[in-house]
Amino acid sequence: MNYVFFFIIITPLVGALITSIFPDFKKEVSFFSSLITFNFSLILYIFFDISQIKFQYINAIKLLNFFDSEFYIGVDGLSLVFLILTTFLIPICFLFSWKSNEPTSFYTSFLFLEFFLLVSFTTLDVMVFYVFFEAVLIPIFFIIGSLGSRDRKVRAGFLLFIYTLTGSLFMLMGVIFLLSETGTSNYLLLIENTIPLFKQKVLWLLFFFAFSIKIPLYPVHVWLPEAHVESPTCGSVILAGILLKLGAYGFLRFLIPLFPIASVFFKPLVFTIGILSVVYASFVALRQIDMKRVIAYASISHIGLIVVSIFSFNPIGIISSIFQLISHGIVSSALFFCVGILYTRFGTRIVKYFSGLVHTMPIFVFFFLFFCLGNIGFPGTSSFVGELLMLLSLFFENIYLAIVCSSSLILSGFYTLFLFNRISYGNLKVNYVSFSRDLIECEFFTLISLFSISIFIGLNPSPCFDILFNFSYFISDIF
Repeated sequence: MNYVFFFIIITPLVGALITSIFPDFKKEVSFFSSLITFNFSLILYIFFDISQIKFQYINAIKLLNFFDSEFYIGVDGLSLVFLILTTFLIPICFLFSWKSNEPTSFYTSFLFLEFFLLVSFTTLDVMVFYVFFEAVLIPIFFIIGSLGSRDRKVRAGFLLFIYTLTGSLFMLMGVIFLLSETGTSNYLLLIENTIPLFKQKVLWLLFFFAFSIKIPLYPVHVWLPEAHVESPTCGSVILAGILLKLGAYGFLRFLIPLFPIASVFFKPLVFTIGILSVVYASFVALRQIDMKRVIAYASISHIGLIVVSIFSFNPIGIISSIFQLISHGIVSSALFFCVGILYTRFGTRIVKYFSGLVHTMPIFVFFFLFFCLGNIGFPGTSSFVGELLMLLSLFFENIYLAIVCSSSLILSGFYTLFLFNRISYGNLKVNYVSFSRDLIECEFFTLISLFSISIFIGLNPSPCFDILFNFSYFISDIF
């Protein structure tokens, strides 16, 4: 099985190379190479031993033979769910773009991005994680700055680059400080080290700043709405579906296990920032006129609630927050696909130009309704399970905290259902949307795939919970 894991990591690179050599077959090569990667990840899931808390499928990768330098990759429950999410969304993006005439650089950028993400989610070395954490910026900057949909795309790309690079400079200082303090960057050795309290606090702040920008949390969220608006549809999908999860992964993998005492000390700070993110982003979403901005601010609100749940430090909060990250990756991706479908037909995302689409695009409206309901945590969708358990964990923590965070459910219902109602019902605005074809094949198969996954894990969350159970108790047992 170690070879299967290695093939998962290397297949996107091979696919990118073949796509560059044979650009006439770029769609077929990129789609099938990403599909092979997804199938390999399912094999890992099937043979994953849920009774083990240790890392599995560990591989040593040599960097420089002359210096005998190597690092390790491996998966536990946390790594595996994000690995599967990544390998699932990449071929979905290629499927959605099947009928469009994208340049070869579009496909190679996504395959390189997949490679960087897979290494980030599976590496057992803090320094290597930092390198690939930063490397992700290169293809996403190109996707937004070169392949974006509007004139301000270069500005949006630079805004993303400056914000995340600034945060990562703090993380670099933290990695160097950690390396000088412990003498190793190997995660398996670091987890056994005890760092003095003051140094823990300093390291915690350095890492937290970098991860909070990547998630992002208020007030370092400014880059996200701009990046979403200017990004192509698939860029927004990867940004919301996978890239933002790197910050949450950093919290769960590095921040809390390596600096547990500092995590408890700064817990009130995290709760304050998380609540501000939930409330502020929800109210700002109510005032947006661009559909992508509504979904972007909804993501910030949901992520704020997830971070608060993570720092509750109880098993229910940990496992439900990770599950909600997966659910958010599915639902938000589907909503961005829906907005992209409208943009390709009408050339605008401004809400006021749309009305009565149920008369001309009934299949699209059905899917859009389902994912809007998923965005507000409606029973039967994947988001319902995660949000219910997150709020339950917060009631165990503090009833007033839980009540404030519960406001996100009401506010998300306001802006999400308003968006759906304004677009779908009413009289058709013939001056703007007089002609509109319903879903074509690649769009239908894209949405039905996400619809099926959301229904499946919403009604049967145990496949996710089973592999996350040991990790959630590992985090909670630290305290």
